[in-house]
Amino acid sequence: MAHAEAAAHGGEHEETSTGLNHRKLLMWAFLGSDCMFFGSLIATYVVYFGRSKVGPFPEDVFSIPTTSVSTFVLLMSSMSMVLAYAALNRGSIKGFRIWIASTAIMGMTFLAFQVFEFTDFANHEVHLDCVEIRTNEAAIEELTDYEKTFVDECVEGVDEFEEQHGLTPRTNLFGTTFFTLTGFHGAHVTLGVIWLLSLLFFSFTRGGVTPARSLDVDLAALYWHFVDVVWIVIFTVVYLFGVFPGI
Repeated sequence: MAHAEAAAHGGEHEETSTGLNHRKLLMWAFLGSDCMFFGSLIATYVVYFGRSKVGPFPEDVFSIPTTSVSTFVLLMSSMSMVLAYAALNRGSIKGFRIWIASTAIMGMTFLAFQVFEFTDFANHEVHLDCVEIRTNEAAIEELTDYEKTFVDECVEGVDEFEEQHGLTPRTNLFGTTFFTLTGFHGAHVTLGVIWLLSLLFFSFTRGGVTPARSLDVDLAALYWHFVDVVWIVIFTVVYLFGVFPGI
């Protein structure tokens, strides 16, 4: 009878020799392999960092305030995921729906920031105030190394120089490793959002999402927290170290 009850609850109590449910054990195994996957991508980025022969470079395209906002949104989604799981365990389906929807919305907001960021990088423009450069030598020192390569374009009679030099995966090593790393992370977030919306949808079906089947939400929460932790590492290594190499 206990076995039948466990089966009715989706194998909620089917434990392995480790004491973990077999589904949860598989999730941990998957996350472990994903750690190695992202570890290899981050290591590749670090190895090739600073080896690009042409720009633009991190300090030319990154906007730390913008990315900090998107990072904050993603971190807050982890909190709402915890609240969704807690609401379900209390038997509050309404509370669960509110918090799981909030988590999905914040995940989509993060993806919207990423699309905006990628578009901005692809359309990056070099803009120089040639009048200021010719009359103030200190203005040249304020330019990035990449912008300094265009100073010769400020010939007599030219008030400003503006030209598009976007960053794409084909631009340089930085573009290739950056878009590969953040693109795969974005794909993971997209999968997570679809998973969360599926749980929200199934909560409206009879027996779809219940406190007795909280493991379904627990697995989604594990995956979502993993995605958030990976982004913290990416934000630190790629963005902060890219713009502030001395920290």
